[in-house]
This record gives sequence, C-alpha cells and structure tokens, in this order.
Amino acid sequence: MTKRFGSHTVLEDITFDVPKGRITAIMGPSGTGKSVLLKNIIGLLRPDAGEIWVDGENIVGMREKDLYRVRRKFGVLFQDGALFGSMNLYDNIAFPLREHTRKSEREVREIVNEKAGLVGLLDHMRKTPGEVSGGMKKRAGLARALVMEPEIVLFDEPDSGLDPVRVAYLDELVVNVQREVGATFFIITHNIPSVMRVAEYMGVLFRSGLVKFASKEEMKTTDNPIIRQFLSGRAQGPIGMDEMAQDDDAPVELGDASDEIMTV
Repeated sequence: MTKRFGSHTVLEDITFDVPKGRITAIMGPSGTGKSVLLKNIIGLLRPDAGEIWVDGENIVGMREKDLYRVRRKFGVLFQDGALFGSMNLYDNIAFPLREHTRKSEREVREIVNEKAGLVGLLDHMRKTPGEVSGGMKKRAGLARALVMEPEIVLFDEPDSGLDPVRVAYLDELVVNVQREVGATFFIITHNIPSVMRVAEYMGVLFRSGLVKFASKEEMKTTDNPIIRQFLSGRAQGPIGMDEMAQDDDAPVELGDASDEIMTV
C-alpha cells in the first residue's frame, strides 16, 4: 500500500502479512508513518494505492456499512488510553458495550468485571482517570479494548508516558492477556526493549518504506545495516539525526509471514 498527503509520500509500496493469533510489532524512527499505517488499517484513512485485507476482506474502497462491520473485529488501545475523564473506570470500560450492543446491565457488569480482572483493576473501578496512575489508565484502556471480544487488538504507542518499570509490567500484562484471549495483537512503537519482550514478529519502517518484516529471531540475526543500527540504538549507521536521511547504498529488504490475518 501507498499513502500520500499532497506531495509528501508517508508510506510507499509496503507489503507484509500479520500472523493470526500472534503478537506483531511495527517499529521505526519517529515520523516514519507508524500511526498513519494504523489509521489506514482501521479505515480512518484510505491509502492512495494498494490493498488492506482483514480476515479475508479488502477494506480499501469498502462501503461504510461494511467497514463498520469489519471494524467490530478490532479493539484499540490509544496512546493516552483515551478515557473519558468524567466517567469512572467501570463506566469507561463498559462504554463500548452500552454503545454498540443491547446487553443488559447484568451482562455488561459480568463482562466488565471479567476484563477488569484480567488486567488487575477490580479494586479501582470507582476511581476516575484523574485519580489513577498512567499505568492504570493503560490497563483500563486495554480492558475497554477487550470487552467486545475483538479478533484483533491494535496498540498505538502503548508505552508512551510510562517509566521503564511500568513499561515492563505492561509488557508482561500484554503477553499474558494475549495468551488468555488468543487474539491477534498488533503494536505500533519505537520502544525496542519492549518489542523484544513481547513481539513474535516485527517490521521496521524507514524513509516511507518497509525495510524488513520477519520473525523476531530472524530480525535479531539479519545483516541489514538499518535493522542492526535501529535495534542496537547506535548513532553510527545509515539512519541519521534526521529520521528521513539515509545512505543511498543501504539495502531495503521485504519479508512476509504465513497464516496471516491482515495483509497490507
């Protein structure tokens, strides 16, 4: 797929498959189109060229009614949790159920308590977002993303605003929750240690393109200079201070994975 804004190409000819029921991460320096990619996947933006297949359906050009149906397969954890400040955590988590289903309050309560228990929030449900820590907000956002039983959960910079210890706790929670629910987790981030703890597959975006997409083990052993520099966090290499700068001779390599749930 390719996405442009006017004369500026943000993503160009990127192709990869997201393995079903696994944790996948897309990384890259700031400004390389990670969030734009996420918005295209859920249909908030439309690519200028290419296709996005979600569970066997191409959403590019799809009618709004059908796109809404496909979106129900997704749960999203936004950068800041995107909680309603006027609601307590219980009502925040319950919001999608009340908005998009006809479940009784008893059914809503059972589901909300189940997901809150999964993320360790049962003792804090009556607190508002302003009364809890950043880590608790993230956990509440994750619980809300799970209440509709999504097949795919998207994470937009889930570790933003958290200290390294809270990030480690969140990473452990993400792995445990994914094992419990079995959904496909798709993470947009530039936090390399976090990705190494949670992801089974990963890709790196750079200069509008996808440098490589492969399993974590293959990415760790690749001789691609862009991947090696980014994963090691070194200043020396093809990635310069300006994230859009690159040596002309740096190779760009594509990859894929089998048993995909999404194809871009």
